[in-house]
Amino acid sequence: MNSIHLNNLRFFAHHGYHDEEGVTGTNFDVSVSISFDAPEKITTLPQTINYVEVYDVIKDIFQRPTKLLESIAHDICDNVSVLDNRIRTINITITKLHPPISNFIGSVGVSLVKSY
Repeated sequence: MNSIHLNNLRFFAHHGYHDEEGVTGTNFDVSVSISFDAPEKITTLPQTINYVEVYDVIKDIFQRPTKLLESIAHDICDNVSVLDNRIRTINITITKLHPPISNFIGSVGVSLVKSY
């Protein structure tokens, strides 16, 4: 089993449960690992998962405002999984870097692991 990783992708988007988040937006950090079946030695792009295609899927989904990060994580996994039938596991973490919580310092986020 091989894996590719896209780490610390940054997006400014208008996701959130509260109306103000849809107006003001905030920064998000996304990391995803994809495990897939591949030959013992990968020597060509078609033998691996193209991380540019994965990034394009994530970027597209992040452009559509969504209330819950959990929904975004599921949408990303479902859309990435159809890129290649060799994908076995997708592990994604989405972090909201500046949540609108009074007197809160830190970040919040969700993680999801889906197997195919």
